[in-house]
Amino acid sequence: MLNHTNTTTEIMASRVDTVVIPLGATEQFGPTLPMHVDTLIAELYGNEYGKALNAYVLPVLPFNTSEEHAAFKGTVTVSPSVISAFVEDMIMNLRRQGFKKFVITSGHGGSYWLASFIKHTNFKYKDIVVVHPHHQPGAFEEALEIAGLTGRNEIHGGLIGLCTVMFLCPEYVKPQSAGSPVPVENNKFADIVGWEKLTRDGNWGEFVAGSYTPEQLTEMGRTLWTTFIQKNCDGLKAFVEEAYRRKTFQRIQN
Repeated sequence: MLNHTNTTTEIMASRVDTVVIPLGATEQFGPTLPMHVDTLIAELYGNEYGKALNAYVLPVLPFNTSEEHAAFKGTVTVSPSVISAFVEDMIMNLRRQGFKKFVITSGHGGSYWLASFIKHTNFKYKDIVVVHPHHQPGAFEEALEIAGLTGRNEIHGGLIGLCTVMFLCPEYVKPQSAGSPVPVENNKFADIVGWEKLTRDGNWGEFVAGSYTPEQLTEMGRTLWTTFIQKNCDGLKAFVEEAYRRKTFQRIQN
């Protein structure tokens, strides 16, 4: 794996042709968790997928489409058109340098623009391939079950969020109860109404202090993310190579 700490000479000599682009976010996670949770997840994705692919891993882009959180002070949200144009420019610059395969991974669940971007970019540029690495259906649900975190109406924050931060950066956790159960019927409004109107404190989920020890929380977070990432690393290189082959081979003539 290569990244920005390598020299341009080292990157050139490696003959690597695959780039991992991790996308995070800077957005509220209620009163107990830091603003860069999604960026930390994206960094973890980038490093692990970069190792699996022996790729050049870019630094995490720490901004995304976070409209649902925009009323919470400190959240940064950019429009889908702006972030799409920015990422496309990055890809085009790297394409001119000879990179051919691009893996875009997002730690932010609200990156709805990404699927459309990948589809359109593959249509627009015939000589490269752009993919999302989460190619294993049901992998996250399996990881939740293994970590003991199923059966919760949690979208953002709550126990799952706390376990994540206890695994990635425990020094930033404020160890107090936060969030509240959010009625399932609110789910259909999650992309329509700002979450200051749907949640008590920005957490779509609940954590009750004292329910688990710090060690238990850390282990649940580690199990969730290492399981999920490993499932996606399995077969990832073959998936990317096959996607590139199918994308660039000549159409069969009748």
